[in-house]
Amino acid sequence: MAEENVQSQVADETNIAPSRPDPVRKNSLENHLQHRPDRQELVDRNILPASTAAPGLQAQQKELAKHMRADSLNEKISHRPSPDKLIKEGVLHEDPRSPEEKYAEAIEDEYAKREGGA
Repeated sequence: MAEENVQSQVADETNIAPSRPDPVRKNSLENHLQHRPDRQELVDRNILPASTAAPGLQAQQKELAKHMRADSLNEKISHRPSPDKLIKEGVLHEDPRSPEEKYAEAIEDEYAKREGGA
């Protein structure tokens, strides 16, 4: 009985590859590597980042760029004129509706968008 368990645990070592390898398949890796796109094409297609920094620093570089954009937008927003000033200059027109009416209309518009109307 012990011999039966040993024989059943022996691995099948038969070759799973075809007996005559296909030459096209054999060279497929070489063909793919020869037709591989260059780095600039991958950057243009947004597959690789345009950064030349080390891969370990690219995440930090991306985070820094994000914070710099946020700072730039916050700076621009801080210099934006107030709605009252824009109304006085005639850029904006004063809305005679109450805040409750504006809110109710916004809710109705949102429901209409979700239902496919408006």
